[in-house]
Amino acid sequence: MTIAQLEYIVALDNFRHFVTAAESCNVSQPNLTTQVKKLEEEIGVKIFDRDTKPLQPTTAGNLILLKARKILKEISELREFVLTEKESLQGEFTLGVIPTISPYLLPLFLPEFVKSNPQTKLIIREMQTAEIILELQRGTLDVGLLATPLEEKTIREMPLFYEPFLLYLPQEHPFLKRNHIIPAMLDPNQILVLDEGHCFRDQILSICNSKASKNNFGFEFQSGSIESLMRLVDKGVGYTLVPEMAVLDKKESGLIRRFDAPEPVREISLVVAKNFTKNVLVHAFRKSILLSIPERFQKEDQYKLITWK
Repeated sequence: MTIAQLEYIVALDNFRHFVTAAESCNVSQPNLTTQVKKLEEEIGVKIFDRDTKPLQPTTAGNLILLKARKILKEISELREFVLTEKESLQGEFTLGVIPTISPYLLPLFLPEFVKSNPQTKLIIREMQTAEIILELQRGTLDVGLLATPLEEKTIREMPLFYEPFLLYLPQEHPFLKRNHIIPAMLDPNQILVLDEGHCFRDQILSICNSKASKNNFGFEFQSGSIESLMRLVDKGVGYTLVPEMAVLDKKESGLIRRFDAPEPVREISLVVAKNFTKNVLVHAFRKSILLSIPERFQKEDQYKLITWK
């Protein structure tokens, strides 16, 4: 028994004519006739008396038609409910954000998002990339905000923007005498990087064309904080690469240098599980985020994408 078969017998009851009923269902008359006969054979009951003119339901057929109409009405209500749910932003949703994005992007876009979506409650968790992927796959996280591409078959990626990497230097460093830097000038032994497990670390080492960081500082510092690395640089310990959003309020410090074009960038994306259906939530995030970031971040052609896998 199929929904289509129920629709056919209801249409046949409405019009009492096979051709007209078929036209109303956008199927051929032979197809409709065949499906009605199949349904009658399956349930072992004649729904229509074909000897009467016009066609009439049998006594048992009338009861079956009443039930069929009720089922089709409930199916219609279910479809309407699902559609409404897909288009609604009312409720609680979880967002996972990697630590190298969270402190810089969240303050930029959250106020506008909250104002525009007062019926939405966000549970925001700072997580590493591997955790976000795992929880999206498990269904315990709705949306992730991180650096891509991930190359995960179960994950759908929606790129947002391309954020440049900048060089953050200590006072009186020789590089400050230059307007721009090229990656070949960087010494991996002088670069402060994040701890293992951060995709930002892997991207920095990729820019430096190095697989590991072995510094000459006399200590090993395991940190997940870009801010901590910058404070060390302020004290004259090496230098580091930072995402541009981390230094939007430090542009006048004189301690930042850009790379020669094409600038190395990281791709920032919203990611969801392949079966995620709440696209309206993703669109709302995208709108608020793009309104909050520098317009130049959206021009992919002027950059060199740095991957981390």
